[in-house]
Amino acid sequence: MKTKRRAPRARLAAVGVATTCALFVAGCGAANEGGGGAEGEGVSGTISGAGASSQQAAMQAWIAGFSDANPGATVNYDPVGSGGGRTQFVQGGVQFAGSDAFLHDEQLEQARQRCGGSVIEIPNYVSPIAIVYKLDGVQELNLAPATIAGIFKGEITTWNDPAVVADNPGATLPATAITPVHRSDESGTTENLTDFLNQAAPDVWTDEADGNWPIQGGEAAQGTSGVIGAVNAGNGTIGYADASQAGDLGKANVKLGDQDVAPTAEAAAQIFDESQRVEGQGDGSFACELNRTAGGGAYPVVLVSYLMACPTYPDQAQADVAKAFLSYVVSTEGQEAAAQAAGSAPLSDTLRSEITPVIDRISAGG
Repeated sequence: MKTKRRAPRARLAAVGVATTCALFVAGCGAANEGGGGAEGEGVSGTISGAGASSQQAAMQAWIAGFSDANPGATVNYDPVGSGGGRTQFVQGGVQFAGSDAFLHDEQLEQARQRCGGSVIEIPNYVSPIAIVYKLDGVQELNLAPATIAGIFKGEITTWNDPAVVADNPGATLPATAITPVHRSDESGTTENLTDFLNQAAPDVWTDEADGNWPIQGGEAAQGTSGVIGAVNAGNGTIGYADASQAGDLGKANVKLGDQDVAPTAEAAAQIFDESQRVEGQGDGSFACELNRTAGGGAYPVVLVSYLMACPTYPDQAQADVAKAFLSYVVSTEGQEAAAQAAGSAPLSDTLRSEITPVIDRISAGG
């Protein structure tokens, strides 16, 4: 199923979305107090989830920490990609999903039907998407949005192209051919990257944000690990992936005006100061429309990954484990585990206080 953005930013402004997303993440260097520990310690039962491969490292840390506190509970997660996770969730195949894009249009309605009228959609993972590259002899690289767009469209084909040279004054760049690598599967990471390109370089990237790669050409790879593997396997390669998965690959700075912004958690968190909540998702949703042109030192190629769950489950054990697991993920302890495992930005105490009552309402029902 092809997934696109619900509405362009102009429409969101027109309907008067006033609530900012600045409280989604803790301030740079701030301690994240409160909400520690796994809620509902001692629950037992099994739940399964599927979805975003970008948050795989964080998910492994969450499952490990939750299982230590709840030895009778089992949480499974299949990192099939955001699109696959959403599809399995709305079809009832898994109890929860992880997605780097919020639910849109048809899938939102399907999720509501599956869950009995409403759906829970909470941010659990905030991280920069790195523009990863492998280019012999080049340790640092700056790329403007229009240059990134030109590379992924196949219009900039060598590393000494004038556009790349202009972004890197004084650097020695080889004439090596550029091999762009993109996701072959439907991906929230792809949707976030194409949203950035469409917002920040609209004259070059004319396609709307989309979870399916819209451009012909380049090399396609399955999942985050596939992109990292393909970039690693070549020379002159470039791709995109959650920054936590970049390993030893180069990570380009995004050139915004006179600033070259690195893909750090702190810089990624700053984008929320100018971003807004999405209307119409329901009172259990904390979906956010990101402003990729905010500037001010914010890193613009960022993803917010969501956990999607139902307010009610037909089985009491599933309801108990789902409630306890989501509570652990957003807790101080859970967010610190993700930060250590994946370099993500922890959620703020204020946001935690808003989403905890939504999680607490999870129960068994018809």
